[in-house]
Amino acid sequence: MIAPIALSCGDPAGIGPEIAAKAWAELRDTCPFFYIGDAAHIPQETPVHQISDPAESLRISASAMPVLQLNFPEPNRPGTPSAANAPGVINAIERGVSLVQSGAASALCTAPIHKKALIDGAGFAYPGHTEFLAALAGRKRVVMMLASDELRVVPTTIHIPLSRVPSELTPALLRDTIEITAEGLRKQFGIAHPRIAIAGLNPHAGEGGKMGLEELDWIGPLISSLPSEDYTVSGPNPADTMFHAAARAHYDAAIAMYHDQALIPIKTLDFDRGVNVTLGLPFIRTSPDHGTALDIAGQGIANPSSLIEALKLAHRMAKNS
Repeated sequence: MIAPIALSCGDPAGIGPEIAAKAWAELRDTCPFFYIGDAAHIPQETPVHQISDPAESLRISASAMPVLQLNFPEPNRPGTPSAANAPGVINAIERGVSLVQSGAASALCTAPIHKKALIDGAGFAYPGHTEFLAALAGRKRVVMMLASDELRVVPTTIHIPLSRVPSELTPALLRDTIEITAEGLRKQFGIAHPRIAIAGLNPHAGEGGKMGLEELDWIGPLISSLPSEDYTVSGPNPADTMFHAAARAHYDAAIAMYHDQALIPIKTLDFDRGVNVTLGLPFIRTSPDHGTALDIAGQGIANPSSLIEALKLAHRMAKNS
């Protein structure tokens, strides 16, 4: 049996505690995980069992939600992040990384963080979870994949203005993204010879130079120069025709050139169950594809579907690794 999944608590003022409890109620021992955080933040109606060793969760998960206890200085106030709890949130992430690197956990799943609270309370110096995890793992660059049963898609550039995409989208960056994606598909998704479709940057993939030259000048030549022994790359493809069902049947993952080109199709196809996967780390990391949702925290109405899918995907990836 593989080791359980570590679930870092994220910001306790968000929906993390309640969707973690709902995920445990849904999954129990079919996908064992343990929560790294303060048991006092979990909804009171959820049975919890504090553990000292992640392995304990394998026998406890059927009857109670396993919690690797971290004592937070402030109680959980849904909707109101506390800067005082910021060091605890960071500690939960660090503990999760340490446990998955040691093999005590098979994967790390992360509940959403509130970056302003982390900056105010702990001087958090990273744009987000992904960059922090890359630093902890000693990796210069990792890749964000959004995955569901309908589609896997990777944006080459992420959180930058659209006006900066043409200058920051370089041959080296695209090649790196393709190689990291191919390796992740092989090692963590169990796809022996991945098929990767590349979107063009411009409308109609440039339409032979009439709508942009990047496809002719370097995107197409780069794709042609890639080795085909370990993976197959196609493109550049017009982005407006590569995400319908018939097109998706011909590839295992799509690589887009910018944030919305990647996220619009997957959020349209499977809004509630999309999972954020970080490729390029030396361990498995998944996360629900949403934020802290402070406006509905503590009301019991948060949808746990994305977290449930993130835990289930982490479990499947661990089996493949």
